[in-house]
Amino acid sequence: MSTQVQALYDFTGEPGTTEMSITCGELLTLINTEIGEGWWEGRNSKGETGLFPAAYVRKLAAEDSEHTKAAPAAPRYDQAADDWGDQQYSAGDNNYQRGTSQDDGWDDDWDDDTYSEIGPAHQNKAHHNQQAPLAPLPGMPINDYNHQIDETASNFGSTVGTVRKSKFAPSSKVSGESYLLGTLNVDVPDSDKVYIVQDEEGYVWSPLSHPYSVTVASPKKESKFKGIKSFIAYQLTPSFNNIQVSRRYKHFDWLHERLQEKFTLIPIPPLPDKQISGRYDEQLIERRRVQLQEFVDWMCRHPVLSKSEVWQHFLTCTDEKRWKAGKRQAERDNLLGLNYCISLVVPEKALLQSQVDHITEQCHTFVASMDTSVKAVGNMCIAQTKKFQGPYKTDCQKVGEAFYNLGNALSLDEGTIVSTSKLTSAIKLTGGAYIEIGRMYDEQPKYDWEPLGDKFHLYKGIVGSLPDALGNHKAAVQKKRECERLTAENKMEVAQLNEVLRRTDVISYALLAEINHFKAERTTDIKATMQKFLRQQITFYKKVVDKLEATLRQYDE
Repeated sequence: MSTQVQALYDFTGEPGTTEMSITCGELLTLINTEIGEGWWEGRNSKGETGLFPAAYVRKLAAEDSEHTKAAPAAPRYDQAADDWGDQQYSAGDNNYQRGTSQDDGWDDDWDDDTYSEIGPAHQNKAHHNQQAPLAPLPGMPINDYNHQIDETASNFGSTVGTVRKSKFAPSSKVSGESYLLGTLNVDVPDSDKVYIVQDEEGYVWSPLSHPYSVTVASPKKESKFKGIKSFIAYQLTPSFNNIQVSRRYKHFDWLHERLQEKFTLIPIPPLPDKQISGRYDEQLIERRRVQLQEFVDWMCRHPVLSKSEVWQHFLTCTDEKRWKAGKRQAERDNLLGLNYCISLVVPEKALLQSQVDHITEQCHTFVASMDTSVKAVGNMCIAQTKKFQGPYKTDCQKVGEAFYNLGNALSLDEGTIVSTSKLTSAIKLTGGAYIEIGRMYDEQPKYDWEPLGDKFHLYKGIVGSLPDALGNHKAAVQKKRECERLTAENKMEVAQLNEVLRRTDVISYALLAEINHFKAERTTDIKATMQKFLRQQITFYKKVVDKLEATLRQYDE
């Protein structure tokens, strides 16, 4: 008897592919579970066959089939857990594996963007009830777990170490308290240290000694499993080696998660929004490429992010084994959150807390206002694009058609009067000019409004992340004040408090450096963006004026 499954969630298959749409509660007959990449093949009640995500269905026992047909069960996450079959959570690799395979490289689960958008959330919940012990996840307070790095991946990252327990164990959820309380024992090589220096603008990250750029180009539609699955790959070429690497959106997504976990005091630029439908639409692919270029450009210009090991690994690794080793190493990194501050070298001068508080309060006020503004600009760009390609284009074409029809009407009564023939021709040309201007309106947004929207998509993501950075700093300051209280109550030694004060200063230095970097970066970047936008607007309206002036001359001839 064929195995039946019931859909737990709705899924819309991509048109023109082998994917099949399913609806919650629908019964399907399994045909093939060996497709791989988290996909199964099945047949619905209409006899249609296709692929669907394995995590979106649950297998039915023979005795349950009839009951399920009568009363479809509501989707439950514990049901979803049964459908992962032999998938287990690997405590050693910090990722999900299928059976005994350790394929966490280029072709891991969630092979397309649609599935990756929903799959991991269900996956985490699906494994919630398993009894097997789990390794600590990235972002977990590091002082709760002694972690040794697997030497099989030791070629990626040298800032490894262990953590000592402290009787002053943190009670709050500050990421990296082990650093703040001096219980993190890590030897950071000089080559991995990051310096903060003072210049006329204040405290800043030490500038890049070897600036570089990366080009995101030539998105290509590729396939695997003999064409069953297809995906888009973006080609990245760093200027420092000119060696091209191919990366899919899911690779960018993985990188973004690693960066967010590691650099909690540095806002990470956003990726393009995930797309459920139309993944292979040419305009969508190009917009994604442009927004990925914005992401890459910001990363390259940042003095800290541009030198991070996980980013360099992402840019340069072309060998599958090295990729897997580096991927595992990045997922095991224990210098996450505030723990990363152990890599920082800052001025010896102690910071005055009142001055730091004043700067952070100003930043908080600025962020709230900037957040509203960048969202408004982004929405305005979308609205203007729609107007240019909709009403503005349509209105111009209607004007053109009206003038052209007028010319046709006049031509019916021209007779032998030559001047009337010239007038008829000029009026028809006027109609044609307005129709052409309508086409110009339709094409124009890709030169001005869309690039402007892409730029402010970047700023919306960065500004939206700044409150988290401010919050992490505030939590560290609160922990410092808690330690000051403990010292006053003779529950903490003065020497230990002095260490906490110094480490809090390091965290403050990092935040001040990032605030100043963002200020300098946005000043230059937004100026260039607005200049480019206005030049495109001027060019467009000059073309419109030129078109109308050329039409006007027709009446003088």
